[in-house]
Amino acid sequence: MEYIDLRSDTVTHPTPSMRTAMANAVVGDDVYGEDPSVNLLQEKAADLLGKEAALFVPSGTMANLVAVLTHCGRGEELIVGNLGHTYLFEGGGSAALGGVHPFALPNQPDGTLSLTAIQAAIRSDDPHYPVSRLVVLENTHNRRGGVPLTAEYTRQVGDLIHPRGLKLHLDGARIFNAACALNTRAAVLAEPADSVMFCLSKALCAPVGSILCGSREFIGRARRIRKQLGGGMRQAGILAAAGLVALEENIARLGEDHERARRLAGGLREIPGLILDPGTPATNMVFMSLPDDTYLTAPQVATRLLEQGIKIGVVGSRRFRLVTHYWIKDPDIDKTVEAFRQVML
Repeated sequence: MEYIDLRSDTVTHPTPSMRTAMANAVVGDDVYGEDPSVNLLQEKAADLLGKEAALFVPSGTMANLVAVLTHCGRGEELIVGNLGHTYLFEGGGSAALGGVHPFALPNQPDGTLSLTAIQAAIRSDDPHYPVSRLVVLENTHNRRGGVPLTAEYTRQVGDLIHPRGLKLHLDGARIFNAACALNTRAAVLAEPADSVMFCLSKALCAPVGSILCGSREFIGRARRIRKQLGGGMRQAGILAAAGLVALEENIARLGEDHERARRLAGGLREIPGLILDPGTPATNMVFMSLPDDTYLTAPQVATRLLEQGIKIGVVGSRRFRLVTHYWIKDPDIDKTVEAFRQVML
């Protein structure tokens, strides 16, 4: 059976043009800095994000971890949202591998952290306290509905923390979705950040990899951390070739995913027993819930949909996330809405 897979945009597989590029990739040893495809990908990524340099790494989790370990020493502190990906879904890597202490603040409904809360979280110079070293923001914000953070907000955070000696890292796994939704450039959204990462393997449809961007000095130190974490790859140009296609072909089409998410939400909103989050979708994610008095649970609904060839994300006992991407087309939206209608009868 061919499935309509709405669990995440991480389920995307390479496009035909990516497969061709991968087969014909010019490669070298990237640990020696000699892979021309990787070097070109890093140059293009840095330019797109408005930074001096970039580093190709195997995953978004590694990109965030490399950034944290480059910015922070052992026993120092990062300030992060309590619903942030780096806090919830990356295995506690910064604490386990770097001894970096997290200070979690509540994420507001729009994905931001309160400026007042950030200011209050910055430690004074006291030997009893860890040293406040880093603030991590997420754009788009996954668990707050895929909402984009504005450049104005990110600039306010930078203006607040930089005079106090802290750095700003942007988990921009889906920053190109944010740029599309806000009708701006990713470089504008990333400008206040000292470092920014983005994923090639989500909405951009590449099979593997993420990019970490920052100053040349920062990326030089980050390369050493990548090696320590086992992320030094050899003939990685085969993967980088797909990333180059992603940057050249797939950024411009992200609006199609957003439009299909809106169509999906519009159809689901008409089905009794489904409660869509206010404002959903902000980008390519539709979040919704079941009312407390419904006899079905989210896993039960997901199981019934799977029998009809549709995979959805279950993010709570009565809560779902559906994500549109390159491989979701208009007929898939119609079939998904009709399948939900039948299950909720």
